[in-house]
Amino acid sequence: MTIATADLYDERGDDLDSLSVPFQDIGGRTAFDGPVRTIRCHRDNALVKATLATPGDGAVLVVDGGGSLESALVGDLIAASAVANGWAGIIVFGAIRDREAIGGLDLGVKALGSNPRKSAKDGVGEVDVPIVIGGVVFAPGLHVWADADGVLVER
Repeated sequence: MTIATADLYDERGDDLDSLSVPFQDIGGRTAFDGPVRTIRCHRDNALVKATLATPGDGAVLVVDGGGSLESALVGDLIAASAVANGWAGIIVFGAIRDREAIGGLDLGVKALGSNPRKSAKDGVGEVDVPIVIGGVVFAPGLHVWADADGVLVER
């Protein structure tokens, strides 16, 4: 059972960073948590697709898309692959597409917004590297919690 981020912050305070980016809840699961995995990419989702097609073991993939809303980094097929492979959630600092279909999946998905435009498939980017979103560091292996109130990550 996932603990509410507000309660967790009250309990652990300065041991956690709180992300101030206004993400939208898009997935069928609003509250989710797990160990962090990361991808840094810009308008190219090949690494996102490949990573979510591997066993997630309850992890949360944090994708630094540079805040771009110009094309989607996750769609319904990629999100369904994440569910099939045991991922707890996806946090996208960028856009997704297929909102309604993703909303029906048992997966936590947060993103800045949506755009029906596809992204490139060249495989450009980096996997499992520390990324910074809104001044908050997400490093592989740290724990992240997300719910309707926001996103917390271990320091």
